[in-house]
Amino acid sequence: MPSLPDEPASTALPATGETALGAALIPAAAAHPGKTGIWPLSDGREAYAARVLLVRAAQESIDLQYYIWQGDETGWMLLDEVRKAAERGVRVRLLLDDNGIPGLDAELAALNAMANVELRIFNPFTLRSPKLLSYVFDFPRLNHRMHNKAMIVDGAAVILGGRNIGNIYFDYGKGVHYFDADVLAAGPVVADVSQNFDLYWASRSAYPAELILEDAPGGTESLLAHAEQARASALAAQYIDTIRNTPLVQRIEAGTLIMEWGEVSFFSDDPAKALGEAEDQDLLITRIIEIAQPKKTFDLVSAYFIPGEAGTEILTGFAADGVRTRVLTNALASTDVVPVHGAYMRYRGDLVAAGVETLELRPAAERVREHGLSHLIVGSASSLHAKTFAIDGEQIFVGSFNFDPRSARLNTEMGLLMPSRAMAQGLAKMLEDKEQFYRVSETAEGRVIWIETRKDGSEEVLKKEPEATLMQRAFARLVSWLPVEGML
Repeated sequence: MPSLPDEPASTALPATGETALGAALIPAAAAHPGKTGIWPLSDGREAYAARVLLVRAAQESIDLQYYIWQGDETGWMLLDEVRKAAERGVRVRLLLDDNGIPGLDAELAALNAMANVELRIFNPFTLRSPKLLSYVFDFPRLNHRMHNKAMIVDGAAVILGGRNIGNIYFDYGKGVHYFDADVLAAGPVVADVSQNFDLYWASRSAYPAELILEDAPGGTESLLAHAEQARASALAAQYIDTIRNTPLVQRIEAGTLIMEWGEVSFFSDDPAKALGEAEDQDLLITRIIEIAQPKKTFDLVSAYFIPGEAGTEILTGFAADGVRTRVLTNALASTDVVPVHGAYMRYRGDLVAAGVETLELRPAAERVREHGLSHLIVGSASSLHAKTFAIDGEQIFVGSFNFDPRSARLNTEMGLLMPSRAMAQGLAKMLEDKEQFYRVSETAEGRVIWIETRKDGSEEVLKKEPEATLMQRAFARLVSWLPVEGML
């Protein structure tokens, strides 16, 4: 690995009244002392529109921290919006995990060469092509990844949650889409996220891109060509209309965006976790366990769910104490990571036997799209990606944390705990929609079964993993026998 520079790293620019966003959001926060305003971003298209519109509204700074930035239509268009912001004088800092930017070296190198852009690569691969071969030589280091997702604009607004950048996260095109959720926030939590960004930016895992990426004289032309091609597609035209017709920034600046204000807590792993050096008390999983103390209900949604012995004990303990405990994860047929499902299978029976209501998302799940940013989880999808839990119908956690060993011990994560009855009860209502999920149960002999609810309300009992192929079932079962859980 190259030596890191000795000079101090750049730091976040605070919100000021000199920018349009700051002028609108600073007085709004002052009217709610100590509280943060939250606006849920749930529909994929409008979550994308919010990002584009905030980048266009930026006047001083944009800080972006992402695990994955895909080279597809939504990825190219947003990257070009960032380039345009830098061209008009906005300072841009991009902190990207090297595992999630395949094929973008030339374009990112050209972007980094711009006067107003700084790019840092988190935990980089030493071999650029083929990158994955680096795992052979440096697996212990490269097995740790930065899974955080955040976008901070003018120090005044932040978008944070479970979405990376790419078509599958923004309901773009046909095929598999993800259920996901993130939020737009304003107020004191923005400074917390900015400070956390600076910690990662200056960490020993964040390398200036010029130390990692080769010069790419044609990178700018390639970025422009890909972005233009993306905008010219028929599907992109629908997105451009959505962006044009989403009055988010206008409502922020006019003071008509009705946010939900409350005392929001920000949680993040210490970036030393990526080097295997973080103490247990500095891990997000430790703090989540401390705050998850329900009295009536606990609703958990996790795309990649491996509770382990400790998590199973916590969840079954909730149920034993009379707390209605529900868990939603992907069915085998809807997951995009079959090994995770194999590990989850070890604990599923214990959860069901203890009274934890265990739900698995059907791959054919369809939800009515409501074009409004105020809904928690809408749109259509066939795979779950959200990571959230609600406590007693009063508080909700939204972030990047999957409830699995990788999120707990290997990847860095972040999230917000918010007092939001609307979002918490919206999640609860979504979990009542029986047609969207298989309800996992068991026979008198303790064998796992699945209950499918049809549109007419009738039910069918299924005795094997629904809609999964023989190969999927066999592979998941094989993984459930292997000692690989700590890697998943």
